Amino acid sequence: MARIILTDIEGTTSAIDFVHRVLFPYSRERLPAFVRAHASEPEVRAALDAVRAESGAADDAAAVETLLHWIDIDRKATPLKTLQGLIWEAGYAGGDFSAHVYVDAFDRLRQWQHDGVPLYVYSSGSVAAQKQFFAHSVFGDLLPWFAGHFDTHIGGKREAESYRRIAAAIGVPAGDILFLSDIEAELDAARAAGMATTQLLRPDTQPESHGRHPTATSFREIRLGNEA
Repeated sequence: MARIILTDIEGTTSAIDFVHRVLFPYSRERLPAFVRAHASEPEVRAALDAVRAESGAADDAAAVETLLHWIDIDRKATPLKTLQGLIWEAGYAGGDFSAHVYVDAFDRLRQWQHDGVPLYVYSSGSVAAQKQFFAHSVFGDLLPWFAGHFDTHIGGKREAESYRRIAAAIGVPAGDILFLSDIEAELDAARAAGMATTQLLRPDTQPESHGRHPTATSFREIRLGNEA
């Protein structure tokens, strides 16, 4: 019986449009200057080296061109997500934007947190970006509600082994966890690992669904095993 929530962000707690209309353009515009200013810093250097190793880019300038292309095609590459997270951190801190969260997600997450339900996040965005997102939401700082965060360092979101690792990291059987996402392939992987699943079918996203998982159009429809 599921007693822990593991949630995706984009299309689940928050609108995809915010990410694509606000966050991606912001990071794309600022990425070249950010790399020039911070290339010697260990975290940035490691990300750039990873891009160069994967793409064959000859130097940092070529790596930046690769990163810009990855932004354009929405590639879920870990070094890109690391750099985007650092750029967005500056944007949040400067008040350039606040992260979108659906009202129903805010209400239900608040209730679960109040009731002592452990809340975790698993997103393709870096852990740093996830923390900035929830710390600077349109409803204020929601970060204290979450017990932990996972990104693609633990594995791809469409790989069952990633969800097994998450359950092991939390320290509970996979069956204790309810995974929420709009993407059916992610839910397939979570179920293969033994987790309970619910697919968010929000009217503004209309994700592909073949009926393999319980569905909800908002967080208000989601119930844990011990809830009426």
